[in-house]
Amino acid sequence: MKDHPRVNFGKTGILLINLGTPDSTSWWDIRKYLKEFLSDRRVIEVNPILWQIILNLFILTLRPSKTAHAYKKIWRKDTNESPLLYFTRSQSAKLNNKIGKENLIIDFAMRYGNPSIKLKLRELHELGCENIIILPLYPQYAAATTATVCDEVYRTFMKMRWQPSLQIIPHYESEDLYINALVKSIETKVKTINWKPDLIIASYHGIPKKYFDKGDPYHCYCQKTTRLMKEKYTSFDIQTTFQSRFGPQEWLTPYTDKTLENLPKKGVKNLLVICPGFASDCVETLEEINIQGRESFLDNGGKNFDLVPCLNDSEDHINLFEKLVKKYI
Repeated sequence: MKDHPRVNFGKTGILLINLGTPDSTSWWDIRKYLKEFLSDRRVIEVNPILWQIILNLFILTLRPSKTAHAYKKIWRKDTNESPLLYFTRSQSAKLNNKIGKENLIIDFAMRYGNPSIKLKLRELHELGCENIIILPLYPQYAAATTATVCDEVYRTFMKMRWQPSLQIIPHYESEDLYINALVKSIETKVKTINWKPDLIIASYHGIPKKYFDKGDPYHCYCQKTTRLMKEKYTSFDIQTTFQSRFGPQEWLTPYTDKTLENLPKKGVKNLLVICPGFASDCVETLEEINIQGRESFLDNGGKNFDLVPCLNDSEDHINLFEKLVKKYI
């Protein structure tokens, strides 16, 4: 029909999706971010009515101040944004420089906060992307991370009259380029310090143990990543721990914070920590590990402590992304 609205077409969109970040370190922006994050039924699997009462009356009253304090310690003053936002944007830009072309559009979104998945998918659709490729930036699949990204993508598609084709890149915990990049990042860090680690801790974000008991494969994927790292890097032992637990219930063990407290008593005085489950440095790596964890380790008798940076926007990481997405283009 002559009066049919003009429709752009013929393009493919690649969307890198990370967890998310508050817009600023203000109390209200932190509260807004936490509310969206902690209202996700996959993140908090308890009675939703009871949880909303607890969340709104207690957690969202008390926790934003503590979280804001943590973000202020690691906030990038040069760009006035969180490291996670800075590096995710840079990853998207560098991947675009590497493989982007007129009919291939590469962008990024956040599961919680801005820019949202809904906004970016609609933008790609309006630009004529008939094919959408989603890369969740979670090497190890978990229902509370990868699956909730998929949920939000599906919800957005449900409201589109003309849906693009959709492909979602799966977890990549054992991808060779990923493991090699992690090992190389350890080797690079070891060369820059003037002491030898007694041990390397691979700290992954935790999940409640009951999620594991229900069949979530996340724990297995984390252990697999560590095992593959150990097979390729034999200079020092690598042990798996889990960080960032929340609430009174049992989470995956061993806990990173308790491990850091106890290691000096076991003779481990020189410690290197790597966080393989995080695609970008963020509040969990820079504040929880490199500030709180460092302080705990040293206060309990440790001598030397250092953190291996996340892969961030390194060349090795961008090469990994290129390999992952090219399978679907």
